[in-house]
Parts: sequence; C-alpha cells; structure tokens
Amino acid sequence: MKENANKHIDQFVDKVMKSSKLETPSFDFTAKVMSQITVTSRSAVTVYKPLISKTTWVILFLLTVGMVGFSFFNKDTSTLGWFDKLDFSIVSNLFSGVKISQTTMYSLLMFGVMLFIQIPLLKHYFNKRFDA
Repeated sequence: MKENANKHIDQFVDKVMKSSKLETPSFDFTAKVMSQITVTSRSAVTVYKPLISKTTWVILFLLTVGMVGFSFFNKDTSTLGWFDKLDFSIVSNLFSGVKISQTTMYSLLMFGVMLFIQIPLLKHYFNKRFDA
C-alpha cells in the first residue's frame, strides 16, 4: 500500500515539474539578498553594553580622588586615628626575604608599561574590526 502511494506521489511530482516552466532570478537578485542580510545582521541583540557605565566610572574616580585628597590635605590627625592602629608588619614580614634583581625590576616595569600601551591599541583595533 505504501509503495503504491509513493508511486502516485512520484508520478504527480513528475507531472507538475514537466508542466511548470523554468524561472530565472532577476538581474540584481544577489544584490537584493545581500542588502537584506546586512540589514538583518545589525540587530539590537549584538550591541555592546559595558557592565560598568561611564558615569559609574566617573563617580568611582571622583570618590577615589576625593579620599586621597582628603588624606593628603587633612591636617587634623585625630580624625584618622584608626589608620595609625593598623598593623602592616605581617605584609612586610611576608616579603622581607624576597630579593629582586635590578634586571627583573626593569623587565617588570617595561612589561607593565607595554601592557598599558597595548590594551588601548588592541581595544581600538578590535572595535574597528567589529564595526566594519
């Protein structure tokens, strides 16, 4: 029974295919399809939104500068008495036996400088690559 149904379907498909004429796409078919692809590829889902906004960074920076400025320019030492009670001897004792050569210090310094130069350059490079 199933073979008979398949045979009838095949005959019907052959008949329909013979009766239909071959259609060709328009001259600018590829351009129209590509323009639709570029329109749909720029969706709102892929828009980059930073986790911490610029206003939050500005507020954090201003708070940090304010705290540092307050600690430098405050002449009244009685308000910062809690800072004198902190014991940093544990941290200094932890690293007291470590000897770092001058060559290692220069290499670490240059690594830090190059890292802070390369991060903005790479960020700019990848931003331009993704925008194109």
